[in-house]
Amino acid sequence: MNNVPLSSLAGWGRLPVTRQKLLRCHDRASPLPIPVDGTLLPYGNGRSYGDVPLNDGGYALLTRGLDRFIAFDPINGLLRAEAGITLAEVLEIIVPQGWFLAVTPGTRFVTLGGALANDVHGKNHHVAGSFSAHVTRFELLRSDGERRLCLPQDPWFTATVGGLGLTGLITWLEIRLQAVANPWIILENKVFRNLEEYFDINRASELSWPYTVSWIDCAARGKTLGRGVYMAGRHAPVGTTCTSVCPSRLVVPFTPPCSLVNTPVLRTFNFLYYHAPRPPQACSHYGPFFYPLDHMQNWNRIYGPRGFYQYQFVVPHENAQDAVGEVLERIAVSGQGSFLAVLKTFGNLPAQGMLSFPRPGVTLALDFPNRGDATKQLFATLDSVVRQAGGALYPAKDARMQGEDFRRAYPAWEAFQSFIDPCFSSNFWRRVTCQG
Repeated sequence: MNNVPLSSLAGWGRLPVTRQKLLRCHDRASPLPIPVDGTLLPYGNGRSYGDVPLNDGGYALLTRGLDRFIAFDPINGLLRAEAGITLAEVLEIIVPQGWFLAVTPGTRFVTLGGALANDVHGKNHHVAGSFSAHVTRFELLRSDGERRLCLPQDPWFTATVGGLGLTGLITWLEIRLQAVANPWIILENKVFRNLEEYFDINRASELSWPYTVSWIDCAARGKTLGRGVYMAGRHAPVGTTCTSVCPSRLVVPFTPPCSLVNTPVLRTFNFLYYHAPRPPQACSHYGPFFYPLDHMQNWNRIYGPRGFYQYQFVVPHENAQDAVGEVLERIAVSGQGSFLAVLKTFGNLPAQGMLSFPRPGVTLALDFPNRGDATKQLFATLDSVVRQAGGALYPAKDARMQGEDFRRAYPAWEAFQSFIDPCFSSNFWRRVTCQG
C-alpha cells in the first residue's frame, strides 16, 4: 500500500488538517485491508469536530461505502443496517412507516457507526439515555480477521460503545426505534433571565417533556448572566395537523478569508435572538427542532480558513449552577462568545461504554472561532473550572484536551487499552495518552 497517495483530511471543525492515505470500504464481508506502513482508523461522514476521526500519517478507512439496509421489522421497530449509513438516510425510511430514532444528536449527517463509536446523546437523555442504550447488537471486525457479534453486557460491547473507533471496524448494527404517529413535534418555548431561572424551569419541564434543550446568550453578564431560551418538545399525537414544513437547505458556497463570527456579530446576534418574538406553544416538523443547523449546508465555512473549536463539557448536578456560571462569566469577559451555545442536562441512566461521555450532570456545548493563542488561553481557564467541578470534556467535540484531564475524567482508559485493535490508532488517542 506504499503507492497510495496522501490526502488532506479534517473533522467538522476543520482543524487540525492531517495528511492520510485513504482506503475505501464497500463490502462488509471482505477482510480489513491491513497496511504494513501505518495504522488504520475508520472515518465515516466527518462530523466529529476535532481529531477523534483523524490518523495523521496513517490510513483512513472510509466507511460511507457500507451503505446497505439489511433488515427492518416495521411491527416491532428493529432496524439492522450497515455502519456507513447516515441517520438522515435512516429517517427517510423509518419516519413514513411510523418510527423515529430513539436517540439522535444535533445533526442527522453522522453515520450509524460514528454514532455508536462516540455514543452520542440527544435532547432526551434524561428519559432515554445515550445512543448505545438502544443498540441491540453489532458486528465488530478485527484486523486479525475475527468477527465478533457484540451484545449488551459483552465486554467488547462496552469497549466499542464510545470507543472512538479504536477497537475495530463496526460493520453493521441493529437498533431499537421508537414509534411516532407523524413527523410533527409539539413545542414549548420559555425565555429565562438568568441561570437560576433556567434550573427552575428545567426541573419542572423534565418531569413532563421528553426533549429539553436551551440556547444561552454567552455575551450576557451581571444579573442577566446565563439568560436564554428554553425549548421543550414531544412527538405529536395521532390526528395532529401542522402547517410547518421542513425548510429548504441553504448553502454557504465558499470559505471567507476570515471568520464571520466576531465579537460585534456575536453580541448583535445574541441580543436579537434572545429578544426575538416566539410563540409559547408551537408545532414544527422534526427537522428544525432536532437539526437546526442541518438546513445550512457547509455552515462550518463561516469560521474562515482557520477553522473553529467546539468546547463541550459536563459537570455533576451538585456543582452545575456555579460551574456553568463561572464558565459563562469567563467567556463573556474574554469577548470570545459563542452563538451556538447549547445547555441541557443528562439523566441518571448509567453509561453503556467504558469511555462514554454522558453521565449525570449538566452539559454545555459552545463553538469558538480559532483565534490562536487567545482561544487556547481561554480554554485553559475553562478547563480549570471544569476540572475543579469534577467534570469531563467530550472527546467527539475535542481537538486540544489535555491528557491529564482525559485520564482523570475517563478512569477506565487503561483497561480500555487492552481492547484496542493493534492496527488501529488516532491523533486523539496518541495525544491524550502520551502527554505527561
